[in-house]
Amino acid sequence: MKFSLNWLKTYLETDATAEDIAAKLNAIGLELEGLDDPAEKLDGFRIAHVLTAAPHPDADRLQVLSVDTGEGDPLQVVCGAPNARAGMKGVLGLPGAVVPTNDMKLRKSAIRGVESNGMMCSARELDLGEDHDGIIELPEDAPTGTPFAQYRGSSPVFDVAITPNRPDCMGVYGVARDLAAAGLGTLKPLEIAQAPGAFACPVEIRTDDAEGCPAFYARVIRGVKNGVSPEWMQDALRDAGQRPISALVDITNYLMLGLGRPAHVYDLAKLSGAVVPRRARDGEEVQALNEKTYRLDSSMTVIADDAGVHDIAGIMGGEHSGVSEGTSDVLLEIAYFNPEQIGVTGRTLGLASDSRTRFERGVDPAFLDDGLDLLTQLVLEICGGEASEVVRAGAAPLDTKTVAFDPTLVSRLGGVEVSESEQRAILARLGFSVDEDWQVGVPTWRPDVEGAADLVEEVVRIYGLDKVASVPLPRVPGVARPTATQQQQLERRLRRAAAARGLHEALTWSFIPVSEAEHFAVEGQALWLLDNPISEDMKAMRPSLLPGMLAAAKRNLDRGAAGISLFEIGRRYLRGKSGESDERATLGVLLAGEKTPRSWAGGKAVPFDAFDAKAQAMALLAEAGAPVEKLQVMGGAGSQFHPGQSATLRLGPKNVLARFGALHPKTLEAFDVEGPVVAVEIFLDAIPAKKGAADFARSAYAPPALQSVMRDFAFLVDAAMPAGDLLRSVKGADKANIVDARIFDDFRGAGVAEGKKSLAVEVTLQPGDASYTEEQLKAISDKIVQAAAKQGAELRG
Repeated sequence: MKFSLNWLKTYLETDATAEDIAAKLNAIGLELEGLDDPAEKLDGFRIAHVLTAAPHPDADRLQVLSVDTGEGDPLQVVCGAPNARAGMKGVLGLPGAVVPTNDMKLRKSAIRGVESNGMMCSARELDLGEDHDGIIELPEDAPTGTPFAQYRGSSPVFDVAITPNRPDCMGVYGVARDLAAAGLGTLKPLEIAQAPGAFACPVEIRTDDAEGCPAFYARVIRGVKNGVSPEWMQDALRDAGQRPISALVDITNYLMLGLGRPAHVYDLAKLSGAVVPRRARDGEEVQALNEKTYRLDSSMTVIADDAGVHDIAGIMGGEHSGVSEGTSDVLLEIAYFNPEQIGVTGRTLGLASDSRTRFERGVDPAFLDDGLDLLTQLVLEICGGEASEVVRAGAAPLDTKTVAFDPTLVSRLGGVEVSESEQRAILARLGFSVDEDWQVGVPTWRPDVEGAADLVEEVVRIYGLDKVASVPLPRVPGVARPTATQQQQLERRLRRAAAARGLHEALTWSFIPVSEAEHFAVEGQALWLLDNPISEDMKAMRPSLLPGMLAAAKRNLDRGAAGISLFEIGRRYLRGKSGESDERATLGVLLAGEKTPRSWAGGKAVPFDAFDAKAQAMALLAEAGAPVEKLQVMGGAGSQFHPGQSATLRLGPKNVLARFGALHPKTLEAFDVEGPVVAVEIFLDAIPAKKGAADFARSAYAPPALQSVMRDFAFLVDAAMPAGDLLRSVKGADKANIVDARIFDDFRGAGVAEGKKSLAVEVTLQPGDASYTEEQLKAISDKIVQAAAKQGAELRG
C-alpha cells in the first residue's frame, strides 16, 4: 500500500522525518518495501517565462520560443503545444533532465533545422496527470527559475507491505494509529460532520441476502456537479498509485485508501426501482468497470435494481450505473459484506480489486455510519448538492470480544520485561480497553486479535522488538546427532556437484499454468489442480521441473543472456495408483543458447546439444551414487523431447533413472523460447540406494604409485549400433586393469564399408604393484578385442 507523507500527516501530528517514519514502520511490523521522493523525478525541470513565440520557419505546427529560465540569457526552445504563447509561465525541462513518463533524456538538438535547448512539458509528460493537450500553465506569480519540484512541493511516498492479518492498516489512518502508539506523534481525531437529511430518500433500500450483506446503508445527494477533484486529492491518489478520474470517483477512492473503508456511488438516473443486495441468479451477467463481462452464479452476492445487476458486491461496480461528467443526482452506498464470501467470489471470477482486498480481510463493522457521514461530507464540500436522510437496511455484526489477559505473559512469551502501566498505555493507544482485572476489550477494527498471545504481540512490537534479547536455545551436552536424512544429504551433495559443474541454481514455483502442466503431463495420469489457487496462472501442480525452468530461461534470454545453464532440485507432483498425491524428488538441468561464444580461434558460437545434456546426466548420476557403468541408453524420453536427439538412462527396461536430450520444437514454440534447448530430468527416487551405506562419506584419496597406460583401438561396427554399448563391453573386459574408456573418433567414409562406422576407443589401464610387461598388455588387449567382438565389433587392421 502506498501513501505520501503529506497524506499521513493529515491524520498524524508529527515532526518525524520520512526516514524516521520508515524505520519505525519496520520496527512495529509494517514492513517498508520502498521510500521514494517524487521530487527526484522532477530534477532538471524549472519554472520558465516565455518571452516571445514565433512560427517555426519550416513547420506549420511548431513554434520557436524564447524562454527566460532566471539564469543568464534566454534559451531558444522549439515547442508544438497549441497553448504556447508569449507571456505565459510553464515548466521547462533542461538538457540532461529525464522525462518521468518515458525515461527519455533531454538534450540540445535541432528540430527541423532550428536549435532547441530542452522541452516545455505537459502534465502527462511529468507524470502529474492525463492532460496532454498542451503544456503546463502556471500562475503569473510563479517565480521564474525556481526548480519545479520546489515550487510544487515534495512529499515522500511510502510503500508498505500490509500482512493479511492487519486489515486495520489497509488505510492510512490505521498506519497513523500504529505510529502514534509507537510514540512517533499524536493521532488526530477524525472530524466527522453529520449532514442532516433535507428530504426523504427516494430510493427503496433493503437487503435480501443477510448472510452475504448483513448491512447496507445509503442516501441520495441531488444537485451535485461531477467535475475535477481538488489538486490535493489528486496528488494524494497519484502518490498512492491511483489515477484520478472524476470528483465523485476520486472521493470514494480517497475514503477507501485513507480510512480503509470501500464505498460506492451510483448515478441515480441510471437506477430503476429498489436497490437491493441479493444472490445472483445462475447465468446472470454484469459488465464491470474494467469493461469485462462476468458470468455469475447463485453463490455470489450482487447489488441489483429492478432492471438487473449493477455491482459484484464488495469487489467491483458495474459499468452501466457508473457516474459520468453529466451526473447530477447520486446514490451513496456503504455496506458490510461477508469476508469469506467475498474471497470465494473473487477467486471464482478471477477478479481482484482494492475493494475486494479490504472486504476479504475484514473492514471495521462499526464504521458504517461514520463512513457514510465522511463520504457525504466530502461530496457536499467538493461537488455541492443536497443530501437526503440515511436509509439503513440490516445491521453489521458487532460482536465485541473481550480477552482475559495476564501481563506476565509479555515476559514469558515475549521475552522482554514491560511494566504493567506501560502495557496498559500501549494497548490503550492502539484502541483496546483495559479494566482493573485485565479484561481487554478488542476494538472492532482488529478482527485478528483472538487471544492473549495476540495481545502479547501487540505490546512487544510497539514496545520494541529490538529490545527482545537474543537467547540461544538450550543445548544437550555432547556431540549433536546428525539431523539430515539420507535424501537430504543426497540433495545437498547434488546441489554442490551441479554448482561445481558451472550450473546456476533456479528456484521456480511448484504451481504452473494448466496449459504448461498439460504439455508435460505424464501419460495416463491426471493433473493435480488446486481448488483455491493464488491465480489462474498457478492452478496446476507441476508434473515436471522443466516448465518453470523454461520460463526462467526465457526471461534471461529475452534480457540478452547469451547462454543459460540452470539446475533445480525440487518435487514433481503426480497421482498415485489410488489417486493420492505423489511427490517425487527430481533434479532438473536446462541448457540454452550458446555453450561457447564466437571467437577468433573457434569461429562461430557453439550451441548446446544432446551430448552436453547426456554428459550432465551421467556426471550427476555418478555423484548420486548410481551405477553409471550399468546404465542402458534407450529411447522413450517423452513427446516433449526431440525424438532423434533424446533418450533415457535405465537400469533394466522399466527403471528409468533419467531422461535427457534436445527439447522438441513444438515444446519450444509452446513456451515461446528460441532453440535449441537441451534438458535433463534425473528421477532421484528411482536411484537404488547403496546397500549398507548410511551416508556419502568418501574413502581417503590414495593416488596410484605407477603411471597409467593408454591404448587405442579402432573397431568396425554397424552404423546403427550405440557407441555406449561398445564402451560398456570394453570397460568390462578386464575390470582389474581397465579404469576408463572413451570414444574419441567416429569415422564413416573411404575405407569403411556402407552401413558400417569406425569407432576409435581410448582405453586407460592402471598397473598395481608393478609396471605392465608386453605379455600382460597383449593379454589385456586380447580381452578387449574379444569383448568387443561379442557386440559384433571387428578390430580394424
